[in-house]
Amino acid sequence: MTDKLKSTLLSLVCAAFFGCNNHNNANKEYNADLLVKNATVYTVDSTFKTAQAFVVIGGKIAAVGNADTLENKYTAKEVVDAGGKPVYPGFIDAHTHFYQYGLGLQEVKLDGTKSWAEIVDSVQNYSKRNTEGWIIGRGWDQNDWTKKQFPEKAKLDSLFPVRPVILVRVDGHAAIANQAALNIAGIKPDQKIEGGQIETVKGKLTGILVDNAVRLVQHKIPEPTDQIADQALLDAQSNCFAVGLTTVDECGLNYPMINRLAQLQHKGSLKMRMYVMLSDNPENFEYLFKRGVFKTPRLNVRAFKVYADGALGSRGACLLQDYSDRPKWKGFLLNTPQHYQEVAQKLADKGFQMCTHCIGDSANRLILNIYSKALKGKNDRRWRIEHAQIVSPQDMKLFADYNIIPSVQPTHATSDMYWAGQRLGEKRLKTAYAYKELLKQNGWIPLGTDFPVENINPLYTFYAATERKDLKGYPEGGFQKENALSRMEALRGMTIWAARANFEEKEKGSIEVGKYADFVILDQDLMKAKGDELPKVKVLKTYINGEKVYEKK
Repeated sequence: MTDKLKSTLLSLVCAAFFGCNNHNNANKEYNADLLVKNATVYTVDSTFKTAQAFVVIGGKIAAVGNADTLENKYTAKEVVDAGGKPVYPGFIDAHTHFYQYGLGLQEVKLDGTKSWAEIVDSVQNYSKRNTEGWIIGRGWDQNDWTKKQFPEKAKLDSLFPVRPVILVRVDGHAAIANQAALNIAGIKPDQKIEGGQIETVKGKLTGILVDNAVRLVQHKIPEPTDQIADQALLDAQSNCFAVGLTTVDECGLNYPMINRLAQLQHKGSLKMRMYVMLSDNPENFEYLFKRGVFKTPRLNVRAFKVYADGALGSRGACLLQDYSDRPKWKGFLLNTPQHYQEVAQKLADKGFQMCTHCIGDSANRLILNIYSKALKGKNDRRWRIEHAQIVSPQDMKLFADYNIIPSVQPTHATSDMYWAGQRLGEKRLKTAYAYKELLKQNGWIPLGTDFPVENINPLYTFYAATERKDLKGYPEGGFQKENALSRMEALRGMTIWAARANFEEKEKGSIEVGKYADFVILDQDLMKAKGDELPKVKVLKTYINGEKVYEKK
């Protein structure tokens, strides 16, 4: 046989072999969409077991267990080899202002500024890039400055005599506005407003507005365009996926936003799952009472967000006794006790969830007692106190007696610890940010961030909850470490317990058969990493419904 003939025969054999092989692959029968293997899978089920692998079919978990067993049983269209990395249920942030955060990405960024002069510089730079309309910013905190006092508007007035400016404090409960903005809102010196303050010194406005006074100006700001609103949501989503968030609780929207969210989700551009609380106003009540619970696989609207008081940092939190650093001042409620009673009874009668912002011990006591009268004993209504920052020890048992859920944000403790003692004094501080004690009341507790008040990263939540330190590693022994959560408790708090706070524990929050395939792959194991390494843990991949929505580059 000639060499040429041998070569021709060999080519024909190879072509036949590979052709058949390709034909077989093309006709290969798949019975799964995704197989994740070679992983340490923290299922966060009732026994907190781990597994090696799991299978996804139709966006849901179809099987969890041993990798060899699953590979023998399932042929998946896609196989993800996790390379031995840890896998967790998708993180759920039980308290956010997702849309507001997204809008903030379009505005002046003031987070981390160290002085009023730095803020003014930031505003000037922004104004040169954005030459028309209102100048809006958020994120300043006078407690981070050398001079820890509210600023005054004189510099803003000189730079922007005609263009309105409003810069909101990091917690959203105070702001500074220039005279142009104050004029548009019709605000006058010594003007009084229920549940707020308009600061006046020697008969002149300083520009500082607290709580309800802020809204006098904000209500005059034109609504964002459709393009800006959509971009805000998508930008917020992108950043959240990068830190492993697959569900966010949006604390306070008006009902027209529900259609926008639903449309973006229907189009497939907004993939984030959202649990939405509507704001406390008659139009929102009428909308949801008439429509009933709005529930899709990615959107759940069945709750209302109510504000009892303001923030501790701006001295708007309502306390039982005077502020330690401001005698004869206890803060204030943002509405009348009668209003909260009426809302609670209305929501109890209609079967919706009530979620109330309470910071001070007086606000917590009032709302806990109002809840107790409306709930009438043990129940599964899952009414929530958002923040529950300062709770009098004698009121703590009301959470357990009426199954009231404390929804807390661990990074608040490590942000506030530098100055909270000045506001509260040593005795009250010891019973503030008492997350372990709050956990004991019902045996479970949802965790969140309150972003954009705090950083969006849920891994910082985990670190603050377990180590009780800030990102600088301070204090060395942890802040009031007796109220630290265990790592298992913290992980449950940002997965299955957060889902439970939303009535969604049967569909998400753990990697179990029948639940949505929402999960994250991290570069380090949260259960085993050293404490000081926890803030450095990175998200490698984020999945929703078995679809990869983020991959670290």
